[in-house]
Amino acid sequence: MIGRAGLVGALTVALLSPLEGAWAQESLDSVVVRARAAWLEHRVRDLVAGSDTVRLRIPGVAVSAAVRPSQAARLLGEYLEAAEEQEFAGHGIRYVAEDHAYAEFGRRYAVRGTADVRQETVFFGFRRIAGAWRLREVRVAP
Repeated sequence: MIGRAGLVGALTVALLSPLEGAWAQESLDSVVVRARAAWLEHRVRDLVAGSDTVRLRIPGVAVSAAVRPSQAARLLGEYLEAAEEQEFAGHGIRYVAEDHAYAEFGRRYAVRGTADVRQETVFFGFRRIAGAWRLREVRVAP
């Protein structure tokens, strides 16, 4: 006979398994597409949503240890606020392990209020955690 604790545990597993399966089936490609859209629209909270920590390497900010998503969103928002995105083109995804990959983008943007166009390379680092791809790093290189 199953005790109360055993029944609750079995129901919890039964209810969570389909959800975990749906997350596990989401491809890295679709996660990268959503991350790209969030960057282009400067929706930084959406970009870091679901992450437990994010490491930032962006101009004007000291190389960070992993920070909470709220702090990462604030710092990314400050970095992006002076920019008008012109292009954010994907250059590919590189797997460095089965559960670790980087998406590379070429970014062109204008500084608000000027015709000054700048270019950079942006890397999004992803880790597969508990079956779901999560943003773990944002690195910007001139």
